[in-house]
Amino acid sequence: MAETEQPQIYLISPPDFELSSFSEALGAVLDVAEIACVRLALASHDEGEIARAADTLREVSHQRDVAIVIDNHILLAERHGLDGVHLTDGSRSVRKARKQLGPDAIVGAYCGTSRHDGMSAGEAGSDYISFGPVGQSALAGGEMADFETFEWWSQMIELPVVAEGGLDVDLITQLAPVTDFFGIGTEIWKSEDPAQALKALLAPLG
Repeated sequence: MAETEQPQIYLISPPDFELSSFSEALGAVLDVAEIACVRLALASHDEGEIARAADTLREVSHQRDVAIVIDNHILLAERHGLDGVHLTDGSRSVRKARKQLGPDAIVGAYCGTSRHDGMSAGEAGSDYISFGPVGQSALAGGEMADFETFEWWSQMIELPVVAEGGLDVDLITQLAPVTDFFGIGTEIWKSEDPAQALKALLAPLG
């Protein structure tokens, strides 16, 4: 996941979906937009369900030369041929994931609003840091990752950063100069036409 001047798009699956219809929707989005990475972010604790989704979405993504990572499940990432893992516990599991998956795997860390946690994850071997939510949310006590966090990170830290959670056209316009990736998920999947919803959301990027 290389840095570019224009932010790249990082797609995040919904926490719950019907596999066949979602895999079709994902394919349609990947066919109309340049996507850097897909993240399987199922809330399910059913190993079989997650494994089926991992296999299906890996095929959809890899057919289009798009990397795919999974939330937290290091063993499943390895077992199902995924490109890496996205850790939602900040810096705590980064060293373990890097050791198990090796130097070529993608290891990312969601660090909420904490710059310190982001720096710790980077030092532990993370390939990117994700901050969020950037929009209004009742999650995490209502705390938001503000513009200043991304501005500071982009000026001080070379490690790529992802802005995610509650994105809209105004936030994409504001954050585009200071983030490397936009993590886009429920913002488009709740639409009847996710591909068109993504195009509308990304209009500020030209």
